[in-house]
Amino acid sequence: MAYRCPQPTPMILALSIHYSRASDLVRPDHLVTQPPVPVSAYRDLFGNWCSRLVAPAGLFVISTDALVNDSGAPDVVLPDAQQLPVERLPESTLVYLLGSRYCETDQLSDIAWQRFGNGPTGWARVQAVCDFVHHHIQFGYEHARRTRTAWEAYNEGQGVCRDYAHLAIALCRCLNIPARYCTGYLGDHGTPPPWGTMDFAGWFEAYLGDRWHTFDARNNTPRIGRVLIARGRDACDVALASTFGPNTLERFSVRAELVPPA
Repeated sequence: MAYRCPQPTPMILALSIHYSRASDLVRPDHLVTQPPVPVSAYRDLFGNWCSRLVAPAGLFVISTDALVNDSGAPDVVLPDAQQLPVERLPESTLVYLLGSRYCETDQLSDIAWQRFGNGPTGWARVQAVCDFVHHHIQFGYEHARRTRTAWEAYNEGQGVCRDYAHLAIALCRCLNIPARYCTGYLGDHGTPPPWGTMDFAGWFEAYLGDRWHTFDARNNTPRIGRVLIARGRDACDVALASTFGPNTLERFSVRAELVPPA
């Protein structure tokens, strides 16, 4: 990520691989800056590893690289996972029932219950939400807009992976299913070429039974090699870079390559 800053600019970065994958790191993901600057780390309210620094005036480049051990197994599918009544949900999940910056539950509640209220519950209900969102939104990088909310994605019918996730999250929350936003790496391993331009990916997790489960309304099929960076209520909580001053993002490059076993 290459920024041009007209003056020294404080930044908060969420670029470190999530602590839940720490044991899989064969080579840690050290943050490198050019020019070098002091970097401090902390855990945010959601448990994500974040970095703080001050970018100097001029061109400032941030990069990170890691080698992650992965089983190669696709996302787990548990069709028997049940939806818990709200009164039985753990307190830690309750914040993920509420509306947030990009997920307007108040705007989508009637739509959610009209469309999904008479169908199955549990895993099948979340999958029904994913099926709907997958077909309702037309994907295209030309549709990307950082201010688009779930309500706007529903009405516009277009967007990128974060819009799929936000709409699915909002609908799940309306249906009393805790749902949280995830960002990370997702290569094209296991999918047929040609492959598009690599980018960070957005998906979500829904709380069913006694645990969180991965869902991906954009791809809507189990994928392999998913590497989590951060979780939060929506994309606002897991911004890859939050800058506190004027700047221009000049370059942005993401890669997730398969390294065959030695």
